[in-house]
Amino acid sequence: MLTPELLALLFAVALLAGCLDTLVGGGGLICLPALVLAGIPPLQALGTNKLQGTIGTATASIMMLKHRKIRLVDARFLMIAAFIGAGLGSLVVQTLDTTFLRFMIPGVLVLVGGYFLASGYMFKHMPTQVLSPAWYGRLVVPLIGLYDGMFGPGTGSFFSMSAVALRGLPLLPATALAKTLNFATNFASLLIFVSAGNYVWQAGLSMMLGQLLGAYAGSHILFKINTLYLKALIVLICLAMLGRYFYSS
Repeated sequence: MLTPELLALLFAVALLAGCLDTLVGGGGLICLPALVLAGIPPLQALGTNKLQGTIGTATASIMMLKHRKIRLVDARFLMIAAFIGAGLGSLVVQTLDTTFLRFMIPGVLVLVGGYFLASGYMFKHMPTQVLSPAWYGRLVVPLIGLYDGMFGPGTGSFFSMSAVALRGLPLLPATALAKTLNFATNFASLLIFVSAGNYVWQAGLSMMLGQLLGAYAGSHILFKINTLYLKALIVLICLAMLGRYFYSS
């Protein structure tokens, strides 16, 4: 049973993550360690993270579609591929030993955090289209979906950067596409985790509210802050939480 104080702390974490996610992505790098630190078992932490993350990506997807940054007809087949990949990933992670997950989750977060911080430099000079839309949908999207189904943090960044690097899309359309694909992966994973009973409703609902308010705040300060500083902040917070996790283990 989570205490009111702990739920308030998770709400605050989700508030910050929702704001940062709207600006530069990477909110999962903060939310997942927070859930593990709260004493929630690894599989339930992953499921609860999907519960609160789905509301954020759903809201972002609706806004992208509403403002015609992307058309559903252009994204639907990629969303199906992402959904299938994430569903498979979520099924696989249910079979892994929880002791293994306790060590795997922090390791993955460190690697993703490093990528996330470096991505601004890695993709300054982008090539032209490397893969056709069909092969991008057959190979890359399901693989990223598989990762999201198993772990998740950084998925939105992976989708947007891969669309820029491999399909040659401009950053804004790639980001809009990434929001819809990330919603598809989150929703698929949520269905699997909820079906298996691996979630904590109290924490999930508290963090969902934080995500909504944080995303609202983030949308009002977009383009007013240096995103490199925000990326560094996300990674530093993530590493601090992971350090605290290892210290308490």
